[in-house]
Amino acid sequence: MQSQDVAPSPAPGSAPDRAVDVEQAEAALVEHYPRLVRLAYLVLPPGLGRGRRVLTAHALVQRALPRRRASAPVIPAQAQAGGRDGDPGYAYVRLQVVRTALEAGLPLVRPAWPKRAQLPPLLPQVRGLRLFPRSGGADELALDQQLSALAGPARAVYVLRGLEKLTDGEVRKVLAEAGVADTDAALDEADAVPARYALLESPEFDPCSLQARPTDLLRRRRHTTAALAAAAALAVCGALVALPGDGWGPDGAAAPVYAQNPAAEAALDPGRLLRVSPVAWKTSARTDFSVWPARGALVRDTALLRRALAVWARPGATVQVSATPDTPSGPPSGPPQLLYAAEVGNARVVLFHDGLRIARYAEPKDGTAGAALDFARVDGAAGAEASAIVLDRADGNVRWLTAPWVTAAGERDLGKPGAGVMALTLTDGITSPLASPATRTGTCTGWNVLQLTDASGSRLLTDLGELVPARLTAGRPTAPKEATGAEALGTWAPYACSLADVRGQGVRTVNVWSYARQPLPDASGSAEWVCTRAETWRGDGSRVLAQFRTPGGLFGAAVAKAGDVPACGPRDPHVLAGVLWKSQGGHWYLLAAGDSGTRNVRATGGVRDSAPGPLLTAAAEKGAKAELKGTLADGRSVNGLN
Repeated sequence: MQSQDVAPSPAPGSAPDRAVDVEQAEAALVEHYPRLVRLAYLVLPPGLGRGRRVLTAHALVQRALPRRRASAPVIPAQAQAGGRDGDPGYAYVRLQVVRTALEAGLPLVRPAWPKRAQLPPLLPQVRGLRLFPRSGGADELALDQQLSALAGPARAVYVLRGLEKLTDGEVRKVLAEAGVADTDAALDEADAVPARYALLESPEFDPCSLQARPTDLLRRRRHTTAALAAAAALAVCGALVALPGDGWGPDGAAAPVYAQNPAAEAALDPGRLLRVSPVAWKTSARTDFSVWPARGALVRDTALLRRALAVWARPGATVQVSATPDTPSGPPSGPPQLLYAAEVGNARVVLFHDGLRIARYAEPKDGTAGAALDFARVDGAAGAEASAIVLDRADGNVRWLTAPWVTAAGERDLGKPGAGVMALTLTDGITSPLASPATRTGTCTGWNVLQLTDASGSRLLTDLGELVPARLTAGRPTAPKEATGAEALGTWAPYACSLADVRGQGVRTVNVWSYARQPLPDASGSAEWVCTRAETWRGDGSRVLAQFRTPGGLFGAAVAKAGDVPACGPRDPHVLAGVLWKSQGGHWYLLAAGDSGTRNVRATGGVRDSAPGPLLTAAAEKGAKAELKGTLADGRSVNGLN
């Protein structure tokens, strides 16, 4: 662990009697190490690249210790008792981390000597691997882009506000002690980024939970060979040069790194890519990605395909890699299937399928800098689930590459079932741009979906920020139907905006089920109870949402949510939920509803009551909390969703 050479002088206004021992600072650093590294990672300039930011963040935190007893900065939060905020050791180390992270973003100016933080870290070092945090969803990516546009001090303001929960006055003190001249300008600039502070706790910004990938293996091998040759020449050691290439070595019988392996070589050979006949789908019994033909003007561009396969096998430090949750991002086990290769907008795009995943490679037209590699699981996809892949996103719009059996495409607002379908043009299977709700921020007023038609009928698909869309269905979970009928569209309309809750989660299908209608007390009409269930490609991670809508309400209100439960699903098509509701007469009630298979409902805790059948209406007090249980017709118990 490296230590600071000279402890900083006390900041103006600090108390000389508040001092920090080296042991006290070390204890704070060790206890809060993950938070301090996350803080450094977020403040460091994004231009360093994700790999170097990770190592630099760890280096800055490990160098934050003083060599001797040092004065602690006085920050108002230290007046609180106990915990991180009341620890002067933590305040001192945090200040050092912010100061050096800001220094790392300063431009190199000659002839002045660069500051230590501006140079690549000596320690820690990782050789042969690139380390970077796990990829987050669309919201984390958008926040990362917005933070990268800020200056270093403004980025520090945003992070100190969101991660450290400091007030603006406390932030000014930290920045002033860190050497920032214009703290007011930094606060004003940080105000331009929406306050989505909860995203700062995402794995996207966690330099302690890392993914590992190999570096450029071919370049590393060339450098190693050149270094060995130079050493041999300088030492005049001809015996080393004369050793046979297949002689003994430290790895025994193992093949050289990533070479001479038939399966690995075949997977990287553009000439061995699987290309399906354009008419194979017409006679095949399958309707999945395996019968998609290779389409696009660049399917014979060997150089482009070779680059795409090489990046898939070993993405470089500048490649932006993303994957849906629990989707492997490693190389293919054999030659993948080529689905598409062409210029799309300002990029060249290649789509592959390896039986488990869709892989999308995109590079700018004017070079390879800024290339992107995206993965999505599609194992078991068939029919509607294998009908479309995202081809391009630009200016809030998305274009889809559709299956060869799709005959028509359209766009409709799921929140307006009576508005009808607006036709989208299909050119070689590519749709015209569709306004996508996947990255939309702010108040939701509508939700555009894709309607595809083939010989078997129509179905609705929605963009949730991933490579493949999610299929929308409606009805009882044991027999859901396509959400294109008038009744299904009417059921979906008030709850369309709830789809924002499952963006970026690797969702395969979302079903909506109107499972109960409940008369309201005080002659207020009848309310509708609905549950939506999102299933994922990986099997786990399902999301269940119970919603409640009163007469005349434009939107439903989410009253209960659960994850990884069988409720409202094909394995257990039962659901029970409740809500505390205030009537127009000013009276409070506990309303609870189960599906038609519920024999009785009981409430305990803050409200104690029971009722036969699936509905319960009980007088309650404002703020009362109750637990719900029900009994099904077969005698089993069902718990209320929390």
